[in-house]
Amino acid sequence: MMNNLNTFKDREVRWGIIGAGDVCEVKSAPAMQKIPSSSLVAVMRRNAEKAEDYAKRHRVPKWYDDAGQLISDPDVNAIYIATPPDSHMHYTLKAAAAGKPVYVEKPMARTWQECQKMIEACDGAGVQLYVAYYRRTLPHFLKIKSLIENGAIGDVRTVHIRMCKSPLTGANADPDNNWRVDPEKAGGGLFYDLASHQLDFLDFLFGKIGQAGGFSANQAGLYPAEDLVTGCFEFENGVLGTGNWCFTSADLYEADQTLITGSKGQISYETFGKGEFLLETDNEGEKTFRFDLPEHIQYNLIQSIVEELLGNGRCPSTGASAARTNWVMEQIVY
Repeated sequence: MMNNLNTFKDREVRWGIIGAGDVCEVKSAPAMQKIPSSSLVAVMRRNAEKAEDYAKRHRVPKWYDDAGQLISDPDVNAIYIATPPDSHMHYTLKAAAAGKPVYVEKPMARTWQECQKMIEACDGAGVQLYVAYYRRTLPHFLKIKSLIENGAIGDVRTVHIRMCKSPLTGANADPDNNWRVDPEKAGGGLFYDLASHQLDFLDFLFGKIGQAGGFSANQAGLYPAEDLVTGCFEFENGVLGTGNWCFTSADLYEADQTLITGSKGQISYETFGKGEFLLETDNEGEKTFRFDLPEHIQYNLIQSIVEELLGNGRCPSTGASAARTNWVMEQIVY
């Protein structure tokens, strides 16, 4: 924990959520009610009926349609910002000014500059800033990290990311009502939404990317954001990486694969798939590792936040680490 941060004096983390939408139904917020020394005491949505409905369904004591009221609620001592990225900085600055630690959804903000302002505000107020890159705490990703650090594939040489998605499935299906493909709200398109997870995990594995570049295009014209991105990057430890992201591919060619190649073998995994990956080595051939994932996918990360705030642990996903991912995406896309 950084020395300039205030000591969290409460014995329980009492969460208030700004933007209790879809991500709060299963992925994140229910974990706040199940983790020891953690509770969810208030939620906010601009639509009062939806805020009240969420609170009633999830047995949350308080609901608001005004973020300022939630932030100033004395029963709330930690803020979770689960809105689209265009308001992340705004709400983070308000929470920091109120002296309350912040947990914000990914990507951290629309731009690297917004990330820096968020970091400066939280550091200046002496409060912690965390970002929802929860793959840093999932069991199969931790196993990948352990294998690499223990030399299972030898010296790491290269990393390659390949992602192809059909324009008619998932987040692509309804571009007219999808903030994820509106650069004004999201900072970019689905590259920002999905590649941010992939690049952040690589930062977790190998450390900071020192150089990055690439090309982007809007080939299909289905929405304002880019739909095709190619990139290359170099980690400060010497590992080289490439990536290809296409969000208007044919159904037949949908793919989500990251391949890490070393001097003695390779590891391949899906960032958004099951809790499994494939290890291939010269000496032992192929081995598939499978792990159970938590019911609430952010549980482990939120638990690490609670533990750090209470002085019992450390969260691996901070504003500083998340801002690096924003910087890399900007180098690749712009």
